[in-house]
Amino acid sequence: QAQLIESGGGLVQPGGSLRLSCVASGFTFNSYAASWFRQAPGKEREFVVALSRTDGLTYYVESVKGRFTISMNNAKDTVYLQMNSLKPEDTAVYYCAATRRPVGGVLAHEYDLWGQGTQVTVSS
Repeated sequence: QAQLIESGGGLVQPGGSLRLSCVASGFTFNSYAASWFRQAPGKEREFVVALSRTDGLTYYVESVKGRFTISMNNAKDTVYLQMNSLKPEDTAVYYCAATRRPVGGVLAHEYDLWGQGTQVTVSS
């Protein structure tokens, strides 16, 4: 059964860093493009970043540009989200998502697989 397994969330102070991991189980990222979304309490799920599986290009939401970095280790079938200079407004449940398209878009319905989510809380 294909699934995405996330880890790495937690509580961090403003200005701190976290690295989220998302492992593909039962399938390979060679055939899927990966993205990250997040959902804050009382808000819609929000696109954060997408990674193209064909040319490696990345697409970030404006609010995280220069602070977040997506990367892929194909040998481990794992996608990462390095988050630096975290702000309280980054607090959310973060979800890994995968699509058979060459690159995912900003709409949740474009994705075929979702992880269970990992909580990130930025607070002093």
